[in-house]
Amino acid sequence: MSGGVWRAPGRANLMGEHTDYNEGLVLPFALGQGVTAAAARRDDGRLVLRSRQARGDQVTLALGALAPGGVPGWAAYPAGVAWALREAGHEVPGATIDVDSDLPAGAGLSSSAALECAAALALTGLAALRVPRRELAGIARRAENEFVGVPSGIMDQSASLLCQAGHALLLDCRTLETSQVPFDPAAAGAALLLVNTRARHALTGGEYARRRAECEEAARQLGVPFLGHLTNAADAGRLADPVLRRRARHVISDDARVRTIVGLLGSGSPDVYREVGALLSEAHASLRDDFEISWPEADLAVGAAAAAGAYGARMIGGGFGGSVLALAPAAAVPAVRAAIGEAYAARSWAAPGFLDAIPSAGGSRLS
Repeated sequence: MSGGVWRAPGRANLMGEHTDYNEGLVLPFALGQGVTAAAARRDDGRLVLRSRQARGDQVTLALGALAPGGVPGWAAYPAGVAWALREAGHEVPGATIDVDSDLPAGAGLSSSAALECAAALALTGLAALRVPRRELAGIARRAENEFVGVPSGIMDQSASLLCQAGHALLLDCRTLETSQVPFDPAAAGAALLLVNTRARHALTGGEYARRRAECEEAARQLGVPFLGHLTNAADAGRLADPVLRRRARHVISDDARVRTIVGLLGSGSPDVYREVGALLSEAHASLRDDFEISWPEADLAVGAAAAAGAYGARMIGGGFGGSVLALAPAAAVPAVRAAIGEAYAARSWAAPGFLDAIPSAGGSRLS
């Protein structure tokens, strides 16, 4: 194949934050916004990468010379995918890839995973490789973990490649088993709103890695491989260190919230989205107080959304910046937007951004 256009979406995570690398449960859904990769095959063994968001900045790399840590900036993500595909035994051709995105970078919506997955679809498409989506998600994750150096879990890449429209993806990060959970708020008169708090986050920062190390130590002291193997909230109380106790309590309770939401979405209850919203707010408190990764703009947005009639809201993503996900009656969304904007203005903060979050399909070839 000489060329084509592929697209992979970003994601929002309904529930299950920082549970993926703990081998717990997550419940993400794909967004309508994502990353597009227009790719053409080359015969010179080179990878030429250009990004519209980087003002046409061009990076030219030799495929045979790719090595972890050797590519700086945004280009490390697609380059890492090429490297990881080759490491997995797949023949990757030279390619020119032009990247475009309508996802705000640094907003906690997995723009990096969307970039990886768009590149993975493009490179395997150019090579006519039939790589199962689950395997391709693992390859993209390896690119992020080993090539870029971000210790993320498998959730973002799985959501970008495996989600179906009108569904959330239940992913067991221990077994990698997935199932599609019907999730269509609009059909019930509800709506999901993403609030870009304008506080940019970066997973390469030390706090994300520190939380992961704290979870690993808590699991070691509790005698399990990962905290996601625990289902009893009382287990966290066995930890003497108060910090590790809080970290474990969050992971165990967020896993439980995932299970509860899956049950609610299958219940047919008329109040299902009101109940889901309450769990979102409960999760935000856990992320703020037990995992300690929230930030002032997120806390303000969550409070303002609730006061304006939202069912509930929470920070999403790695933390210390990014976005808030709010669930509200559709009729209340304008009031929620206005209330958050006014709360920001009262503090002289930069105005937040808003995106409608519609559960959408995973990555695909466009042309």
